[in-house]
Formats: sequence, structure tokens, C-alpha cells
Amino acid sequence: MKTLKYLLLFFTLVIICSCKSNTKNNIPVIGFVDAFEDASIAPARTGFIDALKKNGFSDEQKNIKIEYRNAQGSIPTLTQIVNYFVSEKVDLMATCTTLSSITTLQKTKTIPVFVMVAPTAKLMNMEDANGKGPANMFGTTEDLNYIDTSFSNIPKFLKPKSAKLVVGMIYNQSEPQSVDAKKRIESLADKLNITLIALPLNSSADAQLVTQSLLSRNIDAFFANPDNSVFSSFETILKNCDQKNVPIFTSEAGLVQRGAVAAFGADIYQWGYQAGEKAAQYLKNHSTSGLQPEMVKVRKRVYNVAAAKKYNITVPSNFEPVK
Repeated sequence: MKTLKYLLLFFTLVIICSCKSNTKNNIPVIGFVDAFEDASIAPARTGFIDALKKNGFSDEQKNIKIEYRNAQGSIPTLTQIVNYFVSEKVDLMATCTTLSSITTLQKTKTIPVFVMVAPTAKLMNMEDANGKGPANMFGTTEDLNYIDTSFSNIPKFLKPKSAKLVVGMIYNQSEPQSVDAKKRIESLADKLNITLIALPLNSSADAQLVTQSLLSRNIDAFFANPDNSVFSSFETILKNCDQKNVPIFTSEAGLVQRGAVAAFGADIYQWGYQAGEKAAQYLKNHSTSGLQPEMVKVRKRVYNVAAAKKYNITVPSNFEPVK
């Protein structure tokens, strides 16, 4: 009898342990991929996690597990990170910035991918012949319409040194959305009677030399194009522009916090939060039915108080100071 009791106790413990293991394994795993370390885009991840928490999902409650990886600007590392998450068959992936999103969407067609701080599928050159983006792409994206407003603001802030305003910019010729933005700004500059000088670069490592070359052209202002190279090398760009007394304007609110004068652009925290709400919807329903990429909703007109003071710029009343 004692032997039988011990056997029953043993099998009961095995079953309990098995159930606990299964419960643990059934916790949804989110693979979060950042392409590089950047203070401007970091709030997107915070917003994403906050949206999940508000909807009842968090590591603390042990009903999801968020595995975070940052490629630190290395493309081989980024590829390894994405391959790892795909091989682990995570329940969903969150990607911050264009490069992370493209790499992930190229590697998996089945795992739902919730993008943020990234352009539309069209701007990422990821639409098929029928104009449809990847079926597993969700989250929050942006098009180039907001750049028009951001660039058009420059003449409102600045008077030209000579007869015509000269604005310089650098762009990453290997990033589709950066090239598209440059073409759009070229067209807009013609309409605004602005001379645009745009120089290409291949990576953030080229930023200092290319920026210095641009500044030697006697430009009135620098426009920080929304691409990964500008984000990751902004302090270098800012230092060189400050030395030549050239103010920076941009379409990214995060870059205003880091020293640009002003921007009309997406609130990065809210961008991530919006993507997080959609991820929470998926976690609740375990279905992508009704989900599709959304345009970012919250945009702000912001300015940097110190930068505006440095360049003696009077800021319109509809702009708010960055915190």
C-alpha cells in the first residue's frame, strides 16, 4: 500500500510540474527588435510597453514575456537577432525603425510584426505587384506628407543671408524612404524658391565628412532628414552645425530634444503606444482579423528653447517647447 501511495504521489507531482511547465510555456513571447541605440527613438519602446500594461499585459503580471534585443547599429547582429526570434517562434515581434522592420518582414511571413517609427510598406519598397504590403505587417507607420509642413516652416523661422534661402541636407542613398524624402524635399524647395543642396552618404560613419562638406557651401540652415544615419549620428551633425552657426530644422520631435530648433512631426512615445495598443488587441483575441497598419495619429509642433535662443529665432505661438 505504501508503495502504491508513493507511486500515486510521484505521478501527481509529475502532473503538477508538467502543468506548471505548460503554463509557463504558454505565456506569449514578444520579440522586440531595435536596430540601434538612440535617445530619439527610445520613447517608442516605452510607449509600446505602457500600452500593453494599460491593456493588462506585462512581464510583472507574468502573462507576457518581452525579450528585447538591440543590434547597436550592426546589420549582421540585427540579422542574427531576427533569425533567433524567428527560430524561437515567438508569438509576435515588435520592430522599431525602418531597418528593423524591413529585416524582420523579410525573414518571416507568418509571425505578426508590429512596426513603429517606420514608414509605410510602399516607402519601404515592400509592396507586391498588386500594391499590397506584407500580410503579417501591423502596427503604426508614417508617410511623407508631414515633411512638407516641416520643411515649409524654415522660411517662417529664418531669413536668408543673401537673396535666396539655402538649405542643406544629407540623405542615406541605401535607405528607400530617405531617397524618397530627398526627392520630395527637392520638389518642395523649388516651389518655395529655396536652394537645396543635398549630399549622399552610405552610413553614419560618413556623417562628419559629408556634413562638413555641406557646411562649406555657405548654407543658411540644415534640414535633418528622417533616416537611420541622421538619427544615429545627430550629435556629430549638431556639433558641426553649431560650430558654423547653422541652425537645424527637422521633421522629428525627438531630434528637437537633442538640439534641432523646431519640428512638426510624430510624438515618438505616442507612436510606440499606438503600435502597442494594436499588439494588445492581438494578444486579447489571438487573431489578426481586423488588424492592419495604421498611420501615426499624434503629431506636434515643437521647438527647442535653447536652440531658438542661440540663433535668435522668434518661434510662432502654435509651437510648444520640448520637455
